[in-house]
Amino acid sequence: MRITQGCFSFLPDLTDEQITAQVEYCLGRGWAIGVEYTDDPHPRNTYWEMWGNPMFDLRDAKGVMMEVEDCRKAHPQDYIRLNAFDSSRGLETVTMSFIVNRPENEPSLRMTRTESDGRSQHYTWETQR
Repeated sequence: MRITQGCFSFLPDLTDEQITAQVEYCLGRGWAIGVEYTDDPHPRNTYWEMWGNPMFDLRDAKGVMMEVEDCRKAHPQDYIRLNAFDSSRGLETVTMSFIVNRPENEPSLRMTRTESDGRSQHYTWETQR
């Protein structure tokens, strides 16, 4: 099952040239870029591992792409995403986020609904590899 999280998730995987174009778009607006990775793509897993610190002062897309490539080499079977942070309002707000690497075999997510007293419904998620 293809995990769909972030911008562009319903499109085919972006090429490195397309990723570079998006990074240039972000940097052109003064947004900082952060690289994150995880092996758990569960929708409620919002805290991925950071690959280094966010690149606040970087103005060249090549630097971001070097970090992405290093992260891909270290974690080839993990999900890797780029986050763009906009600090123009005094807060570091994620403005754009998209996946730039996926494992060869993506896990499936399965939701189970259980009904209980008083018309209550409970949901559980399972990841199947």
